[in-house]
Amino acid sequence: MSIQKKPLVNDLYTADPSAHVFNDKIYIYPSHDEDIDVESNDNGDQYDMKDYHVYEMQDENTMPRDCGCVLKLEDVKWASKQLWAPDCAEKDGKYYFVFPARDKDGMFRVGMAIGDKPEGPFKPEDNYIQGTYSIDPCLFQDTDNKYYLTFGGIWGGQLDKYRNNVYDEKNNEPVGDELAVCGKIAKMADDMKSFAEEPRDVVILDENGEPLKGKDHERRYFEAPCQFKRGDTYYFSYSTGDTHNICYATSKNVYGPYTYQGVLLTPVLGWTNHHYCVEF
Repeated sequence: MSIQKKPLVNDLYTADPSAHVFNDKIYIYPSHDEDIDVESNDNGDQYDMKDYHVYEMQDENTMPRDCGCVLKLEDVKWASKQLWAPDCAEKDGKYYFVFPARDKDGMFRVGMAIGDKPEGPFKPEDNYIQGTYSIDPCLFQDTDNKYYLTFGGIWGGQLDKYRNNVYDEKNNEPVGDELAVCGKIAKMADDMKSFAEEPRDVVILDENGEPLKGKDHERRYFEAPCQFKRGDTYYFSYSTGDTHNICYATSKNVYGPYTYQGVLLTPVLGWTNHHYCVEF
């Protein structure tokens, strides 16, 4: 890629993108941050995100075009603040844009907005997807045309406060030999607006077939899931968060368990790392 050493976007402060190929073009779906006078903390209170833009690339050698604002916080009835990392998928000619935000009680949920074009605009549903929580949704289309939502991020994303899909403020990130927090996965209903099942753990195993432990910060899940399939193998890639690696694991089953395979991307400038895998 001839532009790989240049920023793809420099007109806005964007972060945590997903990317997809629709209609033989690349579409980038990032979050959009604003500079506010708030002290940084591990909850991410300094990230004031009020809208989304979509970027279109004709090919891998053409700089992206800003398609404009496609969704605003003020149009999302259930949300109070912080439109964080989104994703998008196509089904039957409609484009389904999933995004996290804090509800009126300050809890992160995942919402759905629908559009007629990959570049939007997107109209949000009146309520969030029931049963969702935390952040970083990834909407994955399997080869049998079933769709799955993977999601979850610890610390500011609140995932470490949940056990068996139930929130408890007393819960904390596992440490030592406690089992690490897992990302979540659930099959979507045919209407793409609800779950067809309860979210399950995406368990990641080590080379000995044992689930990763809380102390394994170099390999355990933190946030930023990306799921895709090559041949008969499912790939689950993710960020380790405070150690800044992008790792991946593989399975023959969409639900896993997934076996850890290695590091895709080493730390870059900044704090945590966030990625997406796309074939063009």
